[in-house]
Amino acid sequence: MVRQVSRAMVQTRPAFSRSFQRYLIAKGYLTVDQAVEVEKALNTGDGSHTLSSYLVENGYMSEEDLAKALSDHHQIPYISISDYEIDREILDSVSEDMARRYKIIPLDRTDRVLTVAVVDPDNIHHLDEIKLRTKMDVMPVISLPKEIEAAINKYYGSPEPQADETYASLLGDMDEDIEVVHEHEEDLDAEGIESAPIIRLVNMLISEAIRSRASDIHLEPEEKSFRVRYRIDGSLKEMPGIPKKMQNAVISRLKIISELDIAERRKPQDGRFKMKLDNRVVDFRVSTVPTVHGEKVVMRLLDKRNLQLDLTKLGFEPEALEKFERAIRRPYGMIIVTGPTGSGKSTTLYSALSRINDPAKNIMTAEDPVEYQLGGINQVHARPDIGMGFAEVLRSFLRQDPDIIMVGEIRDHETASISIKAALTGHLVLSTLHTNDAPSSLNRLVDMGIEPFLVGASLILVVAQRLARKICPMCKEAYKPSRELLEQLGVDPSLAGTLTFYEGRGCANCSDTGYRGRLALYEVMEMDEELSDAAIKRLSNYEIKQIARKNGMKSLRDSGIVKVIEGLTTVSEVLSVTFEN
Repeated sequence: MVRQVSRAMVQTRPAFSRSFQRYLIAKGYLTVDQAVEVEKALNTGDGSHTLSSYLVENGYMSEEDLAKALSDHHQIPYISISDYEIDREILDSVSEDMARRYKIIPLDRTDRVLTVAVVDPDNIHHLDEIKLRTKMDVMPVISLPKEIEAAINKYYGSPEPQADETYASLLGDMDEDIEVVHEHEEDLDAEGIESAPIIRLVNMLISEAIRSRASDIHLEPEEKSFRVRYRIDGSLKEMPGIPKKMQNAVISRLKIISELDIAERRKPQDGRFKMKLDNRVVDFRVSTVPTVHGEKVVMRLLDKRNLQLDLTKLGFEPEALEKFERAIRRPYGMIIVTGPTGSGKSTTLYSALSRINDPAKNIMTAEDPVEYQLGGINQVHARPDIGMGFAEVLRSFLRQDPDIIMVGEIRDHETASISIKAALTGHLVLSTLHTNDAPSSLNRLVDMGIEPFLVGASLILVVAQRLARKICPMCKEAYKPSRELLEQLGVDPSLAGTLTFYEGRGCANCSDTGYRGRLALYEVMEMDEELSDAAIKRLSNYEIKQIARKNGMKSLRDSGIVKVIEGLTTVSEVLSVTFEN
């Protein structure tokens, strides 16, 4: 569309051309009444339209008709540049910034004359500016706006999508209702990184992420842009990019509030800060890493209001929940929650601790880092960098008279060994492990160097979990699954006529994804004599899984299918986050 009109141009000439207006009436493109109506609209508008842009946007003329009319009226050639090959030397005559701002593309150069494709030859101000900057005479030809834009993108590269305008608008509209909590003002430098626009830009990025329910913010430097993505419901979503020229200032601002070294750009750094928004405080974990085009920053949002501590609302099926509750009430033994990063393991453990939190119990946790602070629980931040890893913290715990111990993650033989010994000496130990499913956790511990008989003797429950996106309730649509689909899912095909599945078609409430929010799928394996014996005998993961299934364990896929039948998620989502051997 023909919209890019500079403020300077608007101030130096009227928003419409009288001669071209008369031409349009004479040629039958406009009636006199329509011309009066258009002139009135332009005179009372905000000055952002020319006559040409107004005619196209309001349906009086097509872009093609307008281009040909302008060509005829001004006696300037009209050419199609869609298949035009432009020499690199000619392109260098005009900067990318000038080409995008004035919506032009240079086509040819002869001596001191530069042939330029333009949208609107009425724009004398732009033509004079091009002549002044290139120090050449300018010969305009007319082409379609869409063809000029395509040529600019082809030869100069795809642009940051009007980043300056986008952020100028957003910053102008933003409410000042977000602030850093406990910022050390003495650390601010004098390079302009604490200027009001940069502070407001960072605040806007953060407040928008909070309001969008994002779990992470990714700021990614590229050659000509500074990419922004939010992770919402487990998937990264592209946001408007930040102008490249603001990249270093934004990163420096984030480093300052995270208490990182702004001068260090060669090594990864980790920090954290708090922001207050709408009377709630949100914690942020910050990680920086140097890349080819600058430092990438990832911020993890830890909003306590999003922490679900009610076990009944996490996604457990009734039978699985009963097994889990029975295990966490045991006086000693080990409970392991397994799954990939970002699958909600910490939430499940926090919920378990919240359920069994009691003034009569001494509960201690070793975490790296402490994500959420829970009242009545002694939480310790493990610091391997200063010799305070999980193993060292666990040893100190055993001298603190604990009843219940939570270890953030079992990563090595030493941590696993101390955890299992604690479980065998009268303590309830909860921890996490990275495995694909619950049965494989047994052999994973053995692979870490733990004796098989200790694994069989200490473990009381293993939980595997995944997070699946929930269907958006605002755009939920029902359909009847086919017999073939039910067979693929392992559901009785004869139920094809009675079951109803759902999909989200996409709406404003879910950003056109069809999903809003997430729930957990659980695979709960309660240890018994047969499974303990399987661990001691070093049976394969497949054999252990067959025993667990025989004894009543529902797989992650089973849990997902139950959620599909209940109308909570979709078949495609379950198939994407679970697998069956």
